[in-house]
Amino acid sequence: MVAFGKRLKERQIQEWQGYYINYKLMKKRVKQYVQQIEVGTQDRRHVLKDFSRMLDNQIEKIVLFLLEQQGILASRLAKLDEQHDSLQQQPDMSQISELREAYRAVGRDLLKLLFFVEINAIGLRKILKKFDKRFGYRFTNYYVKTRANHPYSQLQQVFKHVGIGAVVGAVSRNLHELQNRQGSYLSIYDQPALPLQDPVVDSIRAAVDRLTHSTNFLNFLAQHALIMQDELPTPIEEQVDDQKYHFISLLLNLANTFLYMVNTYIVVPTADDYSLSLGAAATVCGIVIGAMAVAQVFSSVYFSAWSNKSYFQPLVFSSIALLVGNTLYALAYDLNSIAVLLIGRLFCGLGSARAVNRRYISDCVPLKIRMQASAAFVSASALGMACGPALAGLLQTNFRIYKLTFNQDTLPGWVMAVAWLIYLIWLCISFKEPSHDFEENQLPQESNSVQNDALEEGLKQPLLVSSEDKQQEEDSEQECDESEEASEESRRPATSIRSAYRLLTPSVKVQLLIYFMLKYVMEILLSESSVITTYYFHWSTSTVAIFLASLGLTVLPVNIVVGNYISNMFEDRQILLASEIVVCIGILLSFHIINPYSVPQYVCSGLIVFVSAEVLEGVNLALLSRVMSSRLSRGTYNGGLLSTEAGTIARVIADGTITMAGYLGQSRLLNVTLLPSLFICISSIVATCLTYNSLY
Repeated sequence: MVAFGKRLKERQIQEWQGYYINYKLMKKRVKQYVQQIEVGTQDRRHVLKDFSRMLDNQIEKIVLFLLEQQGILASRLAKLDEQHDSLQQQPDMSQISELREAYRAVGRDLLKLLFFVEINAIGLRKILKKFDKRFGYRFTNYYVKTRANHPYSQLQQVFKHVGIGAVVGAVSRNLHELQNRQGSYLSIYDQPALPLQDPVVDSIRAAVDRLTHSTNFLNFLAQHALIMQDELPTPIEEQVDDQKYHFISLLLNLANTFLYMVNTYIVVPTADDYSLSLGAAATVCGIVIGAMAVAQVFSSVYFSAWSNKSYFQPLVFSSIALLVGNTLYALAYDLNSIAVLLIGRLFCGLGSARAVNRRYISDCVPLKIRMQASAAFVSASALGMACGPALAGLLQTNFRIYKLTFNQDTLPGWVMAVAWLIYLIWLCISFKEPSHDFEENQLPQESNSVQNDALEEGLKQPLLVSSEDKQQEEDSEQECDESEEASEESRRPATSIRSAYRLLTPSVKVQLLIYFMLKYVMEILLSESSVITTYYFHWSTSTVAIFLASLGLTVLPVNIVVGNYISNMFEDRQILLASEIVVCIGILLSFHIINPYSVPQYVCSGLIVFVSAEVLEGVNLALLSRVMSSRLSRGTYNGGLLSTEAGTIARVIADGTITMAGYLGQSRLLNVTLLPSLFICISSIVATCLTYNSLY
């Protein structure tokens, strides 16, 4: 993070200023160590010992102050408990209200203490990372391992915060009991599924979640949205502008996401049959499916820029473009025109508002529910991906009304046109345009600056930094060391694709290559599935639809397993590399080498590729949200746009590959399209190994 020391000082609570980690002093000491070792006046062992002692002293200062503040809060709670006991004997509504506010005041002070702990933990992690970088030594591993479980270590006090948990429980329980629940004999322990609805407790819970660093399904799923936020926390009351939040508008935003994904995949089972009916080859389905992605390459940029000024207008335009595109797609059959079919799909791609969908969540959703909203965004996408092919499988009918034909080829277009018309009406009636009190190039003063999660870094990164260390942040810190005066300029968002590309470090480029690879592989699998299964197995449209829908339905269960279990057992770097290798194995198993090519081979290999690619996508985006430059977290040319463009270009190239390979004949289509998939996958594995070896 650029100018981290300066920003850390700005976020400090003034009356507690002397108790924070002295990041500036420690940074200067690291510089001195480097100079002393270079001139030979100090040896490495002495440096490690001296720096360890300094860290121990800093942590002890933090912990002793933390214990002191916990004691003060505990004393206040004890006095309030006495008042609470007396009120139970003689209830008085005015005194109950005052007591409730007193408990909330304790909660607000507890929230300050939680931010104190979080900021110090972030500063500690960053100074350890800076030391490792300057000395090329994995000091962090040594320091954390020797102190994490030692009985006299102060380090674990910062992260286990047992005393804080007790205060949180006391505040929550008493506020629950002081609610108007006359006649109820149930306590907070009897209703674990009904959390206390209190803004102070909600804020405390959100802060504790960041501190606990427990990777769970919701965290993991939300990170798929790639909505990045500021690393340094501020009090939640200052971060949230509740006037911007409108639940129905958020629901409309998610509905747009869902419908667009349905629109993308509803044509996949029938695209080859539609192409044949218009006199083209079945493999032209690659162009038909990919035309939407081609247009999305351009629409992502102008939608991202448009969202600087409005959310309502681009959503309206998106709906109209998709309404027109789907209508043209359906009319192409009666017009007997492959050109109209492709134009219709291009219009659909021009209506891709995913950049707006992401940015709306980043800008207009309160921080306390932003993770849930980000997870809902990913869930809506996954559900749409599964519903698209399933819906196509249900549209197996054939009739005419006047001169219009309604069959399995045209009905996807007609159904989606009606869906977008209904959505457009709902949008115009219910959407509330939030205030835009920001400009694209303004300096970020709050952490709710734009784009791509999602998810506060804070302590979601482990203190024991692993291979996903933020190379871009390290480079930025070095620039800060050389010139604090340039910090404000270096925090401005990128102003063009070219400037955004210059901000990409080797580790970020590898993450984008991996994203490109997995989107390419998945697009090959999905887009050519209808042609391949028809040629080898004579599957009907309904069977293809069931297969594709089944693949889509694996998305959420896979993320539950990875988010709740695998991510807690292994480092992200290990999961990343293992997933790439499994994708490669799945591709190898997909090749048609042994005759006959069987259904079990195709289905099993396809499932391996798809599931491992889903795991890879989740871990890759989680890493990408942490290694991406903070300058790419806002503005038009943000990290979300770059990742979207990488994935969209991969889909375009994959669909083009299918069409070009079709000229060699359907018998060679499978192997020819799998070869580039295998090459790109192996390249990404090599790049991953080289990049992370260099970081270590």
